[in-house]
Amino acid sequence: MPGVDVGPVFSALADPTRREVVRSLAERPGLTASGLAGELPMTRQAVAKHLNALSGAGLVAARREGRETRYTLTPAPLVAAIEWMTDVGAQWDARLERLAKRA
Repeated sequence: MPGVDVGPVFSALADPTRREVVRSLAERPGLTASGLAGELPMTRQAVAKHLNALSGAGLVAARREGRETRYTLTPAPLVAAIEWMTDVGAQWDARLERLAKRA
């Protein structure tokens, strides 16, 4: 997909802890950093750093509810990454098909 930079998404998702945070937010939208820390073997501050990285890639959005900040996934960057992988996969399929026809 020309013009779409999926690098930040792949970079953010390269970390297994961040993938676990994404999985938790997919299952239970609206969790707080403290709620996530209760599920993961790390401090709230460590979770906050991971949430910041995911936010920088556009994968999570924060909203204030009183004194708490709740996080939800923003699927658009994931959709763009999936579309990019599908496009690259299709290109490789076409190349492999051409090679198979030559053999």
